[in-house]
Amino acid sequence: MDQYTLTEYNIGEDLDSLMNLDPRGYGVCRILYPAAREYTGSPLTTNFAKKLLETVKEGDLVYIISGFVLPPFGVPETDGIISTVLLCRTLVLLGIKPVVVCPDGNLPAVKAMAPVVGLHLYSSPEEIMNLPAAMAVVPFTKDVNEAAKQAKTLLDKKPAAVITNEAPGANKNGIYHNATGLDVSDMQAKADVMFRLAKERKIPTFSIGDLGNEIGMGTIEEQITKYIPYAADADTCRCGCNGGIMADTKADTLLTATVSDWGVYGIIAAIAWYKKDINLMHTPEMEKEAIFAASRAGMIDMYGWLNPAIDGQDYTICCAVVKLMR
Repeated sequence: MDQYTLTEYNIGEDLDSLMNLDPRGYGVCRILYPAAREYTGSPLTTNFAKKLLETVKEGDLVYIISGFVLPPFGVPETDGIISTVLLCRTLVLLGIKPVVVCPDGNLPAVKAMAPVVGLHLYSSPEEIMNLPAAMAVVPFTKDVNEAAKQAKTLLDKKPAAVITNEAPGANKNGIYHNATGLDVSDMQAKADVMFRLAKERKIPTFSIGDLGNEIGMGTIEEQITKYIPYAADADTCRCGCNGGIMADTKADTLLTATVSDWGVYGIIAAIAWYKKDINLMHTPEMEKEAIFAASRAGMIDMYGWLNPAIDGQDYTICCAVVKLMR
Protein backbone atom coordinates (compact mmCIF):
# COMPACT_ATOMS: atom_id res chain seq x y z
CA MET A 1 0.00 0.00 0.00
CA ASP A 2 1.48 3.36 -1.02
CA GLN A 3 1.25 6.52 1.07
CA TYR A 4 -1.71 8.01 -0.84
CA THR A 5 -3.77 4.84 -0.54
CA LEU A 6 -2.98 4.56 3.15
CA THR A 7 -3.96 8.19 3.78
CA GLU A 8 -7.15 7.82 1.73
CA TYR A 9 -8.10 4.75 3.75
CA ASN A 10 -7.43 6.47 7.07
CA ILE A 11 -9.34 9.60 6.05
CA GLY A 12 -12.31 7.41 5.21
CA GLU A 13 -12.08 5.48 8.46
CA ASP A 14 -11.86 8.68 10.51
CA LEU A 15 -14.82 10.33 8.75
CA ASP A 16 -16.90 7.15 9.04
CA SER A 17 -16.14 7.01 12.76
CA LEU A 18 -17.14 10.62 13.26
CA MET A 19 -20.44 10.33 11.39
CA ASN A 20 -21.27 7.26 13.51
CA LEU A 21 -20.67 8.84 16.90
CA ASP A 22 -23.68 8.07 19.08
CA PRO A 23 -23.93 10.59 21.95
CA ARG A 24 -27.50 9.62 22.88
CA GLY A 25 -26.92 5.85 22.76
CA TYR A 26 -29.43 5.25 19.97
CA GLY A 27 -27.45 2.32 18.59
CA VAL A 28 -29.03 2.01 15.13
CA CYS A 29 -25.86 3.31 13.45
CA ARG A 30 -23.97 0.27 14.73
CA ILE A 31 -26.56 -2.02 13.14
CA LEU A 32 -26.61 -0.31 9.75
CA TYR A 33 -22.92 0.41 9.28
CA PRO A 34 -21.53 -3.16 9.07
CA ALA A 35 -23.98 -4.06 6.30
CA ALA A 36 -23.37 -0.84 4.39
CA ARG A 37 -19.61 -1.31 4.77
CA GLU A 38 -19.85 -4.86 3.44
CA TYR A 39 -21.83 -3.55 0.47
CA THR A 40 -19.30 -0.83 -0.39
CA GLY A 41 -16.16 -2.78 0.49
CA SER A 42 -14.44 0.39 1.71
CA PRO A 43 -15.10 3.38 4.01
CA LEU A 44 -18.51 4.81 3.18
CA THR A 45 -17.59 8.49 3.09
CA THR A 46 -14.68 8.24 0.68
CA ASN A 47 -16.49 5.63 -1.42
CA PHE A 48 -19.52 7.91 -1.79
CA ALA A 49 -17.45 11.01 -2.50
CA LYS A 50 -15.23 9.28 -5.05
CA LYS A 51 -18.16 7.77 -6.96
CA LEU A 52 -20.01 11.07 -6.95
CA LEU A 53 -16.97 12.93 -8.29
CA GLU A 54 -16.51 10.27 -10.96
CA THR A 55 -20.17 10.56 -11.97
CA VAL A 56 -20.89 14.29 -11.89
CA LYS A 57 -18.89 16.89 -13.77
CA GLU A 58 -18.88 20.68 -14.07
CA GLY A 59 -22.08 21.93 -15.67
CA ASP A 60 -24.09 18.79 -14.83
CA LEU A 61 -27.56 18.90 -13.32
CA VAL A 62 -28.05 16.95 -10.07
CA TYR A 63 -31.24 16.36 -8.11
CA ILE A 64 -31.13 15.98 -4.32
CA ILE A 65 -34.32 14.53 -2.85
CA SER A 66 -34.86 15.32 0.83
CA GLY A 67 -37.50 16.11 3.42
CA PHE A 68 -39.20 13.83 5.96
CA VAL A 69 -42.51 15.07 7.41
CA LEU A 70 -43.20 13.99 11.00
CA PRO A 71 -46.42 13.45 12.97
CA PRO A 72 -48.34 14.72 14.81
CA PHE A 73 -47.63 18.23 13.50
CA GLY A 74 -47.25 17.34 9.81
CA VAL A 75 -44.05 19.41 9.69
CA PRO A 76 -40.70 18.40 8.12
CA GLU A 77 -37.76 17.63 10.37
CA THR A 78 -34.42 19.43 10.35
CA ASP A 79 -32.42 16.31 9.49
CA GLY A 80 -31.77 15.94 5.78
CA ILE A 81 -32.77 19.36 4.52
CA ILE A 82 -29.95 21.17 6.36
CA SER A 83 -27.15 19.06 4.94
CA THR A 84 -28.84 19.04 1.54
CA VAL A 85 -28.48 22.81 1.26
CA LEU A 86 -24.90 22.62 2.53
CA LEU A 87 -24.15 19.94 -0.08
CA CYS A 88 -25.61 22.27 -2.70
CA ARG A 89 -22.98 24.82 -1.71
CA THR A 90 -20.18 22.28 -2.21
CA LEU A 91 -21.54 21.19 -5.58
CA VAL A 92 -21.92 24.77 -6.79
CA LEU A 93 -18.30 25.48 -5.87
CA LEU A 94 -17.43 22.55 -8.17
CA GLY A 95 -19.48 24.07 -10.98
CA ILE A 96 -22.34 21.57 -10.63
CA LYS A 97 -26.02 22.60 -10.79
CA PRO A 98 -27.99 21.28 -7.78
CA VAL A 99 -31.77 21.18 -7.49
CA VAL A 100 -33.45 20.27 -4.20
CA VAL A 101 -36.59 18.16 -4.58
CA CYS A 102 -38.62 18.21 -1.37
CA PRO A 103 -42.08 18.51 0.22
CA ASP A 104 -43.60 21.98 0.04
CA GLY A 105 -43.24 22.20 3.82
CA ASN A 106 -39.45 22.38 3.41
CA LEU A 107 -39.55 25.47 1.19
CA PRO A 108 -39.32 28.02 4.04
CA ALA A 109 -36.18 26.33 5.37
CA VAL A 110 -34.51 26.14 1.95
CA LYS A 111 -35.30 29.80 1.36
CA ALA A 112 -33.87 30.71 4.77
CA MET A 113 -30.69 28.65 4.37
CA ALA A 114 -29.77 29.54 0.78
CA PRO A 115 -28.33 32.96 1.74
CA VAL A 116 -26.57 31.37 4.73
CA VAL A 117 -24.52 29.26 2.29
CA GLY A 118 -24.14 32.17 -0.15
CA LEU A 119 -26.41 30.91 -2.91
CA HIS A 120 -29.14 32.54 -4.98
CA LEU A 121 -32.31 30.45 -4.99
CA TYR A 122 -34.49 29.76 -8.03
CA SER A 123 -37.60 27.69 -8.65
CA SER A 124 -36.63 25.65 -11.71
CA PRO A 125 -33.59 23.79 -13.07
CA GLU A 126 -33.56 25.90 -16.25
CA GLU A 127 -32.94 29.11 -14.33
CA ILE A 128 -29.66 27.99 -12.77
CA MET A 129 -27.94 26.27 -15.68
CA ASN A 130 -26.11 29.42 -16.81
CA LEU A 131 -25.75 31.12 -13.45
CA PRO A 132 -22.96 30.96 -10.87
CA ALA A 133 -23.66 30.77 -7.13
CA ALA A 134 -27.16 29.45 -7.69
CA MET A 135 -29.33 26.51 -6.66
CA ALA A 136 -32.97 25.65 -7.24
CA VAL A 137 -35.74 24.04 -5.22
CA VAL A 138 -38.78 22.19 -6.60
CA PRO A 139 -41.62 21.00 -4.35
CA PHE A 140 -42.60 17.42 -5.14
CA THR A 141 -46.20 16.28 -5.04
CA LYS A 142 -47.75 14.26 -2.23
CA ASP A 143 -50.35 12.92 -4.68
CA VAL A 144 -49.27 9.47 -5.86
CA ASN A 145 -51.36 9.92 -9.01
CA GLU A 146 -49.37 13.01 -10.00
CA ALA A 147 -45.95 11.71 -8.96
CA ALA A 148 -45.12 9.78 -12.13
CA LYS A 149 -45.90 12.77 -14.33
CA GLN A 150 -43.76 15.15 -12.25
CA ALA A 151 -40.94 12.61 -12.05
CA LYS A 152 -40.88 12.24 -15.83
CA THR A 153 -40.83 16.02 -16.31
CA LEU A 154 -37.86 16.41 -13.98
CA LEU A 155 -35.87 13.45 -15.30
CA ASP A 156 -36.43 14.49 -18.91
CA LYS A 157 -33.99 17.31 -18.10
CA LYS A 158 -31.31 14.59 -17.99
CA PRO A 159 -29.65 14.87 -14.58
CA ALA A 160 -26.24 13.26 -14.17
CA ALA A 161 -27.27 11.78 -10.81
CA VAL A 162 -30.13 11.56 -8.31
CA ILE A 163 -29.18 11.79 -4.63
CA THR A 164 -31.60 11.04 -1.80
CA ASN A 165 -30.91 12.31 1.70
CA GLU A 166 -33.23 11.39 4.59
CA ALA A 167 -36.17 11.08 2.21
CA PRO A 168 -39.07 8.73 3.04
CA GLY A 169 -39.46 5.61 0.95
CA ALA A 170 -42.53 3.40 0.69
CA ASN A 171 -42.32 -0.23 1.75
CA LYS A 172 -43.19 -3.14 -0.55
CA ASN A 173 -46.89 -2.41 0.00
CA GLY A 174 -46.57 1.24 -0.95
CA ILE A 175 -46.88 2.54 2.62
CA TYR A 176 -44.57 5.18 4.15
CA HIS A 177 -43.71 4.82 7.84
CA ASN A 178 -42.11 6.89 10.54
CA ALA A 179 -39.48 5.45 12.89
CA THR A 180 -42.07 3.98 15.26
CA GLY A 181 -43.89 2.04 12.56
CA LEU A 182 -46.86 4.33 12.02
CA ASP A 183 -48.35 5.03 8.59
CA VAL A 184 -47.42 8.58 7.54
CA SER A 185 -48.11 8.16 3.82
CA ASP A 186 -50.48 11.12 3.49
CA MET A 187 -47.80 13.51 4.81
CA GLN A 188 -44.96 12.53 2.49
CA ALA A 189 -43.86 13.68 -0.94
CA LYS A 190 -43.92 10.66 -3.25
CA ALA A 191 -40.39 11.32 -4.51
CA ASP A 192 -39.40 7.66 -4.45
CA VAL A 193 -41.46 7.43 -7.66
CA MET A 194 -38.82 9.70 -9.19
CA PHE A 195 -36.04 7.57 -7.72
CA ARG A 196 -37.50 4.39 -9.24
CA LEU A 197 -37.80 6.04 -12.64
CA ALA A 198 -34.20 7.22 -12.39
CA LYS A 199 -33.16 3.62 -11.76
CA GLU A 200 -35.13 2.49 -14.81
CA ARG A 201 -33.35 5.11 -16.92
CA LYS A 202 -29.94 3.99 -15.62
CA ILE A 203 -29.29 7.34 -13.96
CA PRO A 204 -26.78 6.80 -11.12
CA THR A 205 -28.46 6.86 -7.71
CA PHE A 206 -26.94 7.79 -4.34
CA SER A 207 -28.72 7.48 -0.99
CA ILE A 208 -28.10 8.58 2.61
CA GLY A 209 -30.14 7.28 5.54
CA ASP A 210 -29.99 6.58 9.26
CA LEU A 211 -32.74 4.04 9.97
CA GLY A 212 -34.15 2.01 7.10
CA ASN A 213 -37.36 3.80 6.10
CA GLU A 214 -35.49 6.14 3.74
CA ILE A 215 -35.26 5.85 -0.04
CA GLY A 216 -32.47 3.47 -1.07
CA MET A 217 -32.13 1.62 2.20
CA GLY A 218 -33.45 -1.59 0.71
CA THR A 219 -29.86 -2.02 -0.44
CA ILE A 220 -29.15 -3.60 2.96
CA GLU A 221 -32.55 -5.22 3.40
CA GLU A 222 -31.41 -8.33 5.25
CA GLN A 223 -29.68 -6.40 8.04
CA ILE A 224 -32.53 -3.93 8.47
CA THR A 225 -35.35 -6.49 8.61
CA LYS A 226 -33.37 -8.66 11.01
CA TYR A 227 -32.37 -6.03 13.57
CA ILE A 228 -34.29 -2.74 13.20
CA PRO A 229 -37.54 -2.39 15.22
CA TYR A 230 -40.75 -2.42 13.12
CA ALA A 231 -38.77 -3.21 9.96
CA ALA A 232 -39.92 -6.77 9.33
CA ASP A 233 -43.26 -7.83 7.93
CA ALA A 234 -46.39 -8.89 9.79
CA ASP A 235 -44.60 -9.75 13.02
CA THR A 236 -43.62 -6.18 13.85
CA CYS A 237 -45.66 -3.88 11.58
CA ARG A 238 -47.69 -1.49 13.75
CA CYS A 239 -49.90 0.12 11.12
CA GLY A 240 -51.61 -3.00 9.83
CA CYS A 241 -50.17 -3.02 6.32
CA ASN A 242 -47.97 -6.01 7.27
CA GLY A 243 -45.04 -4.59 5.31
CA GLY A 244 -42.79 -3.06 7.96
CA ILE A 245 -40.97 0.26 7.77
CA MET A 246 -38.16 -0.69 5.39
CA ALA A 247 -38.11 1.26 2.14
CA ASP A 248 -38.42 -0.96 -0.90
CA THR A 249 -35.81 0.81 -3.03
CA LYS A 250 -32.13 0.11 -3.63
CA ALA A 251 -29.40 2.62 -4.42
CA ASP A 252 -26.27 2.21 -6.48
CA THR A 253 -24.25 3.96 -3.77
CA LEU A 254 -25.28 3.94 -0.11
CA LEU A 255 -24.18 5.68 3.08
CA THR A 256 -25.53 5.22 6.60
CA ALA A 257 -24.79 7.31 9.69
CA THR A 258 -26.08 8.10 13.17
CA VAL A 259 -27.67 11.23 11.70
CA SER A 260 -28.16 11.55 7.95
CA ASP A 261 -26.87 15.13 8.06
CA TRP A 262 -23.64 13.91 9.67
CA GLY A 263 -23.26 11.40 6.87
CA VAL A 264 -23.49 14.18 4.31
CA TYR A 265 -20.92 16.22 6.23
CA GLY A 266 -18.59 13.22 5.98
CA ILE A 267 -19.16 13.12 2.22
CA ILE A 268 -18.48 16.85 1.92
CA ALA A 269 -15.29 16.47 3.97
CA ALA A 270 -14.15 13.61 1.73
CA ILE A 271 -14.85 15.70 -1.38
CA ALA A 272 -12.79 18.52 0.12
CA TRP A 273 -9.93 16.09 0.74
CA TYR A 274 -10.03 14.65 -2.78
CA LYS A 275 -10.11 18.14 -4.27
CA LYS A 276 -7.50 19.48 -1.80
CA ASP A 277 -9.73 22.46 -1.02
CA ILE A 278 -10.91 22.93 2.57
CA ASN A 279 -13.27 25.70 1.45
CA LEU A 280 -15.48 23.02 -0.08
CA MET A 281 -16.50 22.10 3.46
CA HIS A 282 -18.52 24.52 5.51
CA THR A 283 -17.35 25.84 8.88
CA PRO A 284 -18.88 25.18 12.30
CA GLU A 285 -20.10 28.78 12.24
CA MET A 286 -22.01 28.19 8.99
CA GLU A 287 -23.37 24.94 10.42
CA LYS A 288 -24.75 26.80 13.43
CA GLU A 289 -26.33 29.50 11.29
CA ALA A 290 -27.92 26.93 8.97
CA ILE A 291 -29.40 24.96 11.88
CA PHE A 292 -30.86 28.11 13.43
CA ALA A 293 -32.22 29.26 10.06
CA ALA A 294 -33.98 25.94 9.48
CA SER A 295 -35.34 25.83 13.01
CA ARG A 296 -36.60 29.41 12.90
CA ALA A 297 -38.22 28.64 9.54
CA GLY A 298 -40.39 26.03 11.26
CA MET A 299 -38.49 22.76 10.87
CA ILE A 300 -38.67 20.49 13.91
CA ASP A 301 -36.28 18.19 15.71
CA MET A 302 -37.18 14.49 15.69
CA TYR A 303 -39.01 14.97 18.99
CA GLY A 304 -41.24 17.71 17.56
CA TRP A 305 -39.62 20.69 19.26
CA LEU A 306 -38.79 23.88 17.38
CA ASN A 307 -35.26 23.75 18.75
CA PRO A 308 -31.97 24.24 16.87
CA ALA A 309 -31.11 20.54 16.89
CA ILE A 310 -30.92 17.59 14.50
CA ASP A 311 -32.17 14.13 15.47
CA GLY A 312 -31.87 14.85 19.16
CA GLN A 313 -28.38 16.30 18.75
CA ASP A 314 -28.04 19.87 19.98
CA TYR A 315 -26.50 22.34 17.50
CA THR A 316 -23.32 22.48 19.60
CA ILE A 317 -22.74 18.75 19.01
CA CYS A 318 -23.38 19.12 15.27
CA CYS A 319 -20.92 22.02 15.10
CA ALA A 320 -18.35 19.93 16.95
CA VAL A 321 -18.74 17.10 14.43
CA VAL A 322 -18.16 19.55 11.57
CA LYS A 323 -15.10 20.95 13.33
CA LEU A 324 -13.62 17.48 13.87
CA MET A 325 -14.25 16.50 10.26
CA ARG A 326 -12.53 19.64 9.02
